[in-house]
Order: sequence, then structure tokens, then C-alpha cells
Amino acid sequence: MTWQIWFACAAIVLAVVGLVKRYETRMVLLLAGFAMCIVGGDPMKAFQAFVKGMTNITLVPAICSAMGFAAVVTASKCDEHLVAAVAAPLKKLGGLLIPVTTLLTFAINIAIMSAAGTAATAGATFIPLLIRAGIRPAAAAAAVGGGTMAGLLLNPGCAHDIYVAKMANMDLMAFIAWAAPYVVGLVVIATLVNAVVGIFGFRDHKPSAEEMQGLNLGEKKEFKVSYLRAICPLVPLAVLMVAAIWFPKAGLDVVAAMLIGTLVIALVTLANPGELSKAFFKGMGSGYAQVIGLIVAAGVFTAGLQVTGAVGAFIEFLKSSNELARWGAALGPYLMAIGTGSGEAAIWAFNQAVTPHAVSFGMSPNSLGLLAIMAGQFGRTASPLAGSIIIVAGMAAANPVAVVKRLVPGMTVGVLVAALILV
Repeated sequence: MTWQIWFACAAIVLAVVGLVKRYETRMVLLLAGFAMCIVGGDPMKAFQAFVKGMTNITLVPAICSAMGFAAVVTASKCDEHLVAAVAAPLKKLGGLLIPVTTLLTFAINIAIMSAAGTAATAGATFIPLLIRAGIRPAAAAAAVGGGTMAGLLLNPGCAHDIYVAKMANMDLMAFIAWAAPYVVGLVVIATLVNAVVGIFGFRDHKPSAEEMQGLNLGEKKEFKVSYLRAICPLVPLAVLMVAAIWFPKAGLDVVAAMLIGTLVIALVTLANPGELSKAFFKGMGSGYAQVIGLIVAAGVFTAGLQVTGAVGAFIEFLKSSNELARWGAALGPYLMAIGTGSGEAAIWAFNQAVTPHAVSFGMSPNSLGLLAIMAGQFGRTASPLAGSIIIVAGMAAANPVAVVKRLVPGMTVGVLVAALILV
């Protein structure tokens, strides 16, 4: 390896140490990313990544509008009606509320496909609900973040499905029908493992009195529940699900759904529209500062890894691991996704370079291809640099490292089981 790659390895270790020690997350990622870009001989790459993160057309509108809608829900007190309507029966679930939320988010990800979009949309509703139900903030974020994995693989619009199905000479829907039991089964396994860790390890359903006071949720007030107001926070989720399933050509996205939800709240509550408008844009600003800022910093860090050659070297290692295809397809994309916050590079590299040769070492292309995809999905979900994890951590005001501590056990078990049953 070159000395630049060794420097990148050191930067990763120091960044992780800094995050564990709870230094300011954005500062740690930015410093490490800029340092690696300078050492790699392309300092401008860091600035380009910074601007790209600031203006990301996919993430910025979705996240900011979701945070704006969340602010409107709070300002209109619709969240109190929702909590009052469902908190009592949900609280009876105790720690089981964590896996239930993960599986619900997984179902939402099937329609939305984008992990970041799913996190922004589901998190705006579920995270406050879980926290008010007595779940620790980091656990609430993990419950939603854990559900942003692999749901898109059950949607025929997923690019990975299309590529692997064609390579395996399978009809697209036949490939999805074959893959669905594996995808759902592995997600359920990972979810159950994380639920056990959260309930019996972290005791996330039994926070201390000091922790509850620190959440600053205010005193619970008794009032008559308006079920019409209670369902208002769910409007964007319903709009996206209905549009994706029955009206896929309508073009409705997260932003449109959040604006429609805001309009519904205004009509149902008859609140001062000027006050709701102020709340929406204040929430958007908060979302940009708290969440987009973290994504920008993570983008600079990833750019540094690319400039030093660390990403390329890891991909080349995977390409030369044909004799260890099972574990190369599982652990390679998994570890790379954890390190970079994105599993896409590793998934595409492996499935283009190694998977076409699956038959030569006694495997089927569809099995090896799905293994690489699931490994990348599991690894991205277990990374504190992943956009979806940063989003839910920001919404819960939790440390991303604290969130992934609750996800790594299940993701690791999931990828190991996938390697054993898929190829």
C-alpha cells in the first residue's frame, strides 16, 4: 500500500476515536477529510465535496422539508394528539416497540426506495413517538435507521435488481420473487438481534429519570383527543405509499408529501397560517444546520478516502478474492460500507468484476449478486457516516456512534447468515 493509504487508515482510526470521545462530529469529519485530500494531492476535492453536499438535490429538499413538517406538527400540537391516541397501547409493548418500528420503516422503504428519504419521512413521525413512549433517543433513531435497509430490493425499480436479474438471465419479477424471502428473512433476523441487544443489553425501554428529564418533553397534559388531528402527522407517509403503489406516474416525492401534510394540518386545525409558515421554515433551517451539516462533513471525509486511494485499493482487493468469493462478497462490501457510509461503490464493483464468474466457482450469479447487495446494505446501515443514520441521529439529537452501537450486532449477524445461506 502507498503511504497515502496508510495515512487514510490512520485518519479513519483517529476519526472513530474522536467520534467515540464525542468531539463535535462535523469538525472531526471535516478535519479528517481535508487532511486526506491534501495528502492525496487534490485539496480542491474537499471543497467540491463540501459544495456537493450543500446542494445535494436528493437530500437537501427531502430532509429540510421533513424537518419543516415536523416543526409544523409540533407547533400545531398534532403530535400531542397522535401520542395521546397511540401511546397507551404502544407503551404496553415496552421494548417490542423498537422492532415493530424497524419493520414498519422497512415496509415504507419498499415504496420510497431512498434510504435517506425513508429516514427523513419515517423519522419525522416515529422518532418523537418512540421517545415520548419512553424509548431512549439513540434507540429511537436506531429503530428507524435499522429499517432503511434492503426494502428497496422488493421494488422493481431498484437498479441492483435489474442488473443482477439480467446477468443471471432471469425475469426481473422472477428475481424479486426469488429474492423476497431471503431479503425479508434476513431483515427480520437482524431486527430481532438488535431488539434483544436494545432490550436486554442497553435497557433502551427503561431510561432513568435523569434521562427522561434531559429530553425536555414537558409535562403531559390531559386533553380530549382529536383523532382527526392525530392522523395529520401520518399524512405524508400515507400520500407517499398511495402514490408509489397506485399512482407511480404522479411524480409525488417527499417534498410534495410534506407540503401536502402541512396544508392538511392548516385545514384541520384552522391554525394561523402565518404561524405555521414561520414554524415550517424555522424547521427547515434547523434541519439544514443539524442534519445537512453532518452530511456535508461526511461527504468531505468520503472524498478524502477516495483521493488517497483507500477506496480503490479496497475494491481491487475484492476483485482479486475470487477464491474467497463467499466471504469476499459478504465481508468486503460490508466493511467498506461501514468505513465510507455508502455500500454502492463496493456493490457495483463486486457485481461487475466478480459475480459474472460465479459459475466458475460453483455459485449462481443471482445468489452471489444478492449476497453482495445485502452485505452493502447491512454495512451502510451499520455506519455512522451513512446519510440515513446521520438523518435519524440528528432528528433524535443523538450521537451517530451511539445509534450504530445498537445496529452493528444485528447487521453483523445478518451478513454472516446471508453468506451461509445465499451461496
